[in-house]
Amino acid sequence: MAPADLDTILASARVRQLAPGAAAFEQGDEAREFFILLHGRLKVVQTTPDGQQIIVRHINPGEPFGIARAMRRPDYPASAIAAVDSLALAWPSSQWDAFVARAPVLAANALQAVGQRLQESHARVREMATQQVERRIAHAVLRLVNQAGRKTPEGIEIDFPLTRQDIAEMTGTTLHTVSRTLSAWEEKGIVESARKRITVRDPHRLFLLSEGEAE
Repeated sequence: MAPADLDTILASARVRQLAPGAAAFEQGDEAREFFILLHGRLKVVQTTPDGQQIIVRHINPGEPFGIARAMRRPDYPASAIAAVDSLALAWPSSQWDAFVARAPVLAANALQAVGQRLQESHARVREMATQQVERRIAHAVLRLVNQAGRKTPEGIEIDFPLTRQDIAEMTGTTLHTVSRTLSAWEEKGIVESARKRITVRDPHRLFLLSEGEAE
C-alpha cells in the first residue's frame, strides 16, 4: 500500500492484546471488528449444533481475520481464540468499505485469504472423507510444521502449545486415537511430544505416512 494510505488506515486501528485462551470474538457474535494478527497464534474454533468443537485452522502473524464484512456476513462463523500471548490490530467493520475504496489492494488480499482458507477446508473435508485417521493426523501435523515450524537440534518444533485434544479436534477423531498414534510415532523416532509441544524428528517419514506409504 502507498505510505499515505497505510498511515491513514493505521491511525484508526486499536491494539488488542489477547492472553492465552482469550477470544478475539465468539462464534455467532455480531461482526463489529476485523483484525490483523501482529504477533502470536490464534486458533479458529467452530462449535457444531450438537456441541462438538472443531479446530478449523490456525491464524499466523501477518494474517487478516474476522473479515466477515468482506464475505457479507453479519456475524462471525467461528471463534478466534489465542493459543499464546497475542497482539492484533482491530478496526470497526463499518470502516471496511471505506478502506477498500481508498486502497483496493485490501479487497484483493481479503479475496486471496478467503480463497486460501476455502482450499484448506476442501482439503480437510476430502481427507476426512477418504483417508484413514493416521494419514489425517500426519497431514495436520505437517500443515502446522509448514505454518509454524522452528528448527531445533532435535528437529522441527511447532512453536506454539498444541495438545493432543487440539489435534483430535483438527482431524475429526478422538483423543485416545491421537494419543495412541503419537505414542507409536514416538517409539519409531518420528516425533517427540512433551508439555504441549510437538517436535517432528523425521519429517520425511511423516510425509510418507501422510501419503499412505509404508515408512
